[in-house]
Amino acid sequence: MIHFVILINRQGKVRLTKWYSPYSQKERTKVIRELSGLILARGPKLCSFVDWRGFRVVYRRYASLYFCICIDQDDNELEILEITHHYVEILDRYFGSVCELDLIFNFHKAYYILDEILIAGELQESSKRTVARLISAQDSLVEAAKEQENSITNIIAHATK
Repeated sequence: MIHFVILINRQGKVRLTKWYSPYSQKERTKVIRELSGLILARGPKLCSFVDWRGFRVVYRRYASLYFCICIDQDDNELEILEITHHYVEILDRYFGSVCELDLIFNFHKAYYILDEILIAGELQESSKRTVARLISAQDSLVEAAKEQENSITNIIAHATK
């Protein structure tokens, strides 16, 4: 089971977190501080698995971001690396070569994509095509809601003149 997903940049700033196990806000802050210090200090030639507090943290660096996923000791680390790569490929497909700024300014989309892939700490959808279709449908719903909101705003504006 995946306990949490954390995306941090090379300076240790958190860009995205998703918690699947209960942690208080104080514990979350401590976890992020510990893990960012531990992972950022590791050399690039070391393996991408770290034993931490009875769990295993699997991380992978893409450009300036570290994708860190905490799992149980007996879970398959290679599967987690594949899930991470799957998530990055979908982000690339959606944003067109994703970068840190895409995640900063469109964090809601990054969360939505992650929620389509993982649910309750388990892999939900492994098909990139299916995830892309669901994201496109959600984008269409958002656009329709914005158009409806604009039309209602225009009606109210004309009625109050």
